[in-house]
This record gives sequence, C-alpha cells and structure tokens, in this order.
Amino acid sequence: MTVLIDIRTEGFPPELEAVMEQIAAESLRYERFLEECEISISIVDDAEIQQINRQFRGIDRPTDVLSFPQLTFAEGEKMERNENGEVMLGDIIISLERAKAQAEEYGHSLKREIAFLTAHSMLHLLGYDHMEPEEETEMFARQKAILEIAGIPRR
Repeated sequence: MTVLIDIRTEGFPPELEAVMEQIAAESLRYERFLEECEISISIVDDAEIQQINRQFRGIDRPTDVLSFPQLTFAEGEKMERNENGEVMLGDIIISLERAKAQAEEYGHSLKREIAFLTAHSMLHLLGYDHMEPEEETEMFARQKAILEIAGIPRR
C-alpha cells in the first residue's frame, strides 16, 4: 500500500501522518481488500476544501472531509493501476481547521478526529455510503470497529 500524503496547510502535527497510514491499512484489512493499492490524502484549510466542495459537489461551504473514490465496485469493473501495479483507490481531502474544531466540539484529541475522518473516507473509497439510514448504521459500525482495532476508540 502506498499512501501519498500532501500537507497543504500550516499546523499539521507530522506524527499524525503515521496515524492516517495506520487507519488506511486497518481499513483495508478490516474490509479484506487484498489488492495492493495507492491512496492519496491531502490536508488543506477551510478555504481550499470549500473551493473543492463547490467545484465537485456544488456546495459552497467548507466541510470536514471529501472522498473521491476511483472504483465503483461494479461487477466486472476494471481496476485502474498505477505504474507500480497498485490499484488506484482514490483521494481523501481533510480540512485541518474543521478537524481541529470538531475535536474540540466532541471533546477528543486531534489524533482521534483525524483517525475518524480517515476511516470514514476510506470506507467511502471502498464503496460505502451513508445516504440511507441503514447504510449510515452499517458504515458507522464499521468506522467504530476500525478505530477500536487501531486502538483509537471514542472516549
């Protein structure tokens, strides 16, 4: 697995890069996604995520995380691979400002919030969504399990 991390804003603790890599790997293990893959994670500010949200979703406000899956998991889908033969799973974009605000709001660490946002987004890259109540229940149970296995549960 290759995790490409692009820090595009100030104030991101470098030790959290390892946390994002750990959660990405744990998500793949939990979901039994056995293909070698590439994931891109960008850490941005609210202004940048708002611009991306506006451009790709038509929503003109910042958000905490955006996911851009490369796979639909449709039957017979051909998986696009990079030059190393890894499946290109997709892109994750996290707003550091939103993550910090949410960590404070929920009373937990920035590490826990970054781990949660990474797990959430990884599940989107792996084909999950939360548009319907049943989907949300399933996705949130998976997030919780991944974070508990990784040793970063909600306290």
